[in-house]
Amino acid sequence: MNLDKIRMFISAAEHLNFTKAAKDMYISQPTLSWHISDLESSLGIELFKRTTRNVSLTPAGEQFL
Repeated sequence: MNLDKIRMFISAAEHLNFTKAAKDMYISQPTLSWHISDLESSLGIELFKRTTRNVSLTPAGEQFL
């Protein structure tokens, strides 16, 4: 876990949209998704509930934020 991944998480949590968060961070959406997944793996928790149309924070994600 590093500060950049935490910043990416915060941006995604604020936007609740990975594409907009990636644009805000000046990176590609797949890169943002990979970093968020890596952060979730290192923490051992799911931070976002993802569907094909929506992204929302899980209770653990809200606590982490």
